Amino acid sequence: MSTISLNTLSKQSVFSPKINGLSTFRRNPASRASVTMVMMMAVDILSVCAALVLALTLGLGRWLVPGEGLKSIILSGTPLSWQLGYLAWFIVTLLMVTRHHGLYGHTLTYSKWNEQRKVVQSCLTAGLLLCGAMYMMHNVAISRAVVVYLVCLTTVLFCASRVGWRYFAFRRYERGLDSRNVIVVGVSSMGLALCKQIERNRHMGRVFKGFVEIPDSNAVAQAPTGSVIGSIDQLRYLARLHFIDEIIIAECCPAAMVLNLVDIARECCIELLVIPGFYDGVTPEAPIEYLGEFPVVSIHRRNERVIASSIKRATDVLLAGIAVLLLLPISIAIALWVKMDTPGPVFYVSERIGKKGRVFHCFKFRTMVINAERLKDSLAEQNERKGILFKMKNDPRITRAGGILRKYSLDELPQLLNVLRGDMSLVGPRPPIASEVKQYELEHLRRLEVSPGLTGLWQVRARQDPSFERYVALDLAYVENWSIWLDLKILVRTAEVVMRGTGS
Repeated sequence: MSTISLNTLSKQSVFSPKINGLSTFRRNPASRASVTMVMMMAVDILSVCAALVLALTLGLGRWLVPGEGLKSIILSGTPLSWQLGYLAWFIVTLLMVTRHHGLYGHTLTYSKWNEQRKVVQSCLTAGLLLCGAMYMMHNVAISRAVVVYLVCLTTVLFCASRVGWRYFAFRRYERGLDSRNVIVVGVSSMGLALCKQIERNRHMGRVFKGFVEIPDSNAVAQAPTGSVIGSIDQLRYLARLHFIDEIIIAECCPAAMVLNLVDIARECCIELLVIPGFYDGVTPEAPIEYLGEFPVVSIHRRNERVIASSIKRATDVLLAGIAVLLLLPISIAIALWVKMDTPGPVFYVSERIGKKGRVFHCFKFRTMVINAERLKDSLAEQNERKGILFKMKNDPRITRAGGILRKYSLDELPQLLNVLRGDMSLVGPRPPIASEVKQYELEHLRRLEVSPGLTGLWQVRARQDPSFERYVALDLAYVENWSIWLDLKILVRTAEVVMRGTGS
């Protein structure tokens, strides 16, 4: 096997051009782990502030009512600026020690009890540093009871917040949200060990999709049946098909092959990881991360647009929550109307395909008769859409109430619950059903790289266009050109379309 020169790979990877014989790793300040770290730090700072209020209440022996509590603090014998300085020192040291123990990050690399032990250790260490600072400054005015309460309560709140983070992350991983799909290159003993590590530790937020074989490889191990999904020549196709987020090279490969993998990773926006021992000359300055017990190094970072995605999700939750509250009376009235109009349930719940091919239950007000799916086959010849989609005027399956609800898109109001659950977004491609996805070509799968939406480019530009090609082209254009500003324009345009009643 030939080795890879640093000068060759630096031109096509995450390394900047060679400077004085060395390569400089370009960090992505807006990576998902960085955003998660900032969020966790913000929660930890709020926890310290809450612990301080409780500590003052318990340490001073009375509730901190406005006036009395503040007076007790100001007249404690220590200048207020010094007290704030001690608090800032405690917070800074606590965050630094916590980060040193690896407790900030997107993936949960520790077991539950190991994480709790490190949290307690971090809080006690910061507490000792606080006491040391007070001793060095010869401060005897601040109540020692308040300090003890502060450290103990901070520890309790930190432990509780970590349990909350872990529970929240596990729940999202179980639903297929935020998890990363992984392909391992090389059916070697190292590859098998990585596979077992991923499958046994689901808390890492990774889903093993399969092995990719390397031609003429000498390091071949006995892979589980069905786990080898193709060869390295098919990797570009497999990455699209399985919505791959990470490729891990678990075997020493020729230089040309790794360069090809970097090209594929860049083209498909995939993170490319390697085991450090195989490519020490390539990754001298790249930070080492841990996938369970295995160290890995990234030689291509994906551009996740984490900040923009976080803003999009926060906007979805905020607007959907407001809409649910404001439209609750209308929703109740519609539910009663649907129930009285025709026999059957109020809601129509169907399985739809969401981001990365994840199946979820999509909610709508029922607008058809209860046996609508069985009648669909008999109406296939009257389909007015070209290609996969089905739509016809004067559909006999639509109820009287359903016709009006569809005209003004009121049947889709329950999908606001899907937005709050994280299954959908306010703006995105239309969520397809499984029978449609089965007929997709490889390029069509790209519309599943983002969360489906209540509305999108197709709904506001070509809702009555029967062409499936036009439908897919608009969705792919949205995926390629997505921005917060584009979402806002689509939402405004959607309001105009709904008011005109162009639905069917």
